[in-house]
Amino acid sequence: MKVSRRHIASLIAKNLEDNKEQLTDQFRASENTIGYFVLDGLLPNELAKRIFDNFPLVDKAKLKKSLREHKYVAYQMDKYNRILEETIYAFQDERVVQLIQEICGLKNVYPDEHLYAGGLSMMKKGNFLNPHLDNSHDKDRNRWRVLNLLYYVTPGWKKEYGGNLELWPDGVRGEHITMTSNFNRLVVMATHQSSWHSVSEIINGTMARCCVSNYYFSDSPIKSTDSFHVTSFRGRPSEKIKNVLLRTDYKLRSFLRILFKKGIRENPHKYKK
Repeated sequence: MKVSRRHIASLIAKNLEDNKEQLTDQFRASENTIGYFVLDGLLPNELAKRIFDNFPLVDKAKLKKSLREHKYVAYQMDKYNRILEETIYAFQDERVVQLIQEICGLKNVYPDEHLYAGGLSMMKKGNFLNPHLDNSHDKDRNRWRVLNLLYYVTPGWKKEYGGNLELWPDGVRGEHITMTSNFNRLVVMATHQSSWHSVSEIINGTMARCCVSNYYFSDSPIKSTDSFHVTSFRGRPSEKIKNVLLRTDYKLRSFLRILFKKGIRENPHKYKK
């Protein structure tokens, strides 16, 4: 049976609408630091499981491995099962965008059809994502990145497996908030100059943590104090030497972006239709 993005979007929109007051309260309670909300049971479990079952194997994805991160990504969606593309673009349906925009108290929010830095991510044992701030803009540096949507689909995922989203509301030297990558869970978080976040190292070796991700952009930043920046990584509090290396890496990449507004080379992480 074919499942269309319109149908999936209708299911998402209904769930958001049914929980709109609660989700709005969640976001408002946290918006002074890193605004976010969490919605469990986003889609019928059977559909969420079907999405997971059709994720590509890691050998069909692109490996990103460095001091900053270790994970697998996929974004050329026409290479994979159709349900994955339909799911990703369901989050770009105008009804879904409008509801999330309202929940987060934003205006003039736009999805990204090019999936710049979005798409699918898979993480297995030993994979991680160090604390970082997302790139402030879209691929053409015209709009501000304002929201990060993460939809987790690995059945039976537990906190002790690792691979969980971590928010650092007081900066990387403070305490973090852990949000387990639970099956069929949607997390929406604000992206701005202070929205440090990371993914803990995966300990479980029997399955991959699979996530469908989207970014939303706007004509204006969430915070008036925001300024342009490239993706900025830091070491964890215990990673002193790594932190120095990542700070140096950030300064170098920032300097290059002053010289070359759109970078030395085009970022390949986008869907070329």
